[in-house]
Amino acid sequence: MLACLAAGTGLLAGAGATMAALRLTGAPEAQGASGSLSDAQAGVRATLPDGWSAGTVAPVTGFTSVVRDEQGALVMARPVPGPIQDAGKAAADAAELYSRLLLKGDRVTVVDDRRLPDGHTRALRAEYQDVVNRPAFLRVMLLTRADRPVLLIGLLQPEQNHRRQALDAVMTSLR
Repeated sequence: MLACLAAGTGLLAGAGATMAALRLTGAPEAQGASGSLSDAQAGVRATLPDGWSAGTVAPVTGFTSVVRDEQGALVMARPVPGPIQDAGKAAADAAELYSRLLLKGDRVTVVDDRRLPDGHTRALRAEYQDVVNRPAFLRVMLLTRADRPVLLIGLLQPEQNHRRQALDAVMTSLR
C-alpha cells in the first residue's frame, strides 16, 4: 500500500506546487452543479455547504477532484488502486507522506487517529518556528470501500477550531 501511495505522490510537481496547495485562495472554478461535487474516477460525490465550491483541477497531481472554501481550505480526492489490507497503517503512512510534502512543519503532532466504519482517519497539526506561518491542519481519510477505495486529503491554514470543524464536515459528507 505504501508503494501505491508513494507512486501516486511521485507525480507531485515539487516544493513550489506543495506550498501553492497551502496558499491557493483564488476563486475556484465550478465543476458540475453549483454547490456539489461529483468525481467519477474516485467514486465520490457530495452536496457542498455554503461557501464551498468544486474546482476543475486539484493543485496536487494524482488527485482527481478538489473542493475549496472561501478562506482557502481544501479537500482533495483520488482513487486508491487495489484492496486495502490495513486501513490504519495505510492512513498513517499517507499522513506521514503528505505531512512531509504539504505541511513541512517544525513540529507536527497527531491530533486524531481513529477507525471509521468504512476506513480510517488521521489528523495532524503543524506548528512553525517562524513568525510568518501560522499553524496548519492536515486530515487524511482513507475510505476502504470494497468496490473503490479512495483517499481524501483535507488541508487548512491557519488551523482554527471552527474551520477544522467545517473541513471535517465536508470530508465526512463525501461518499
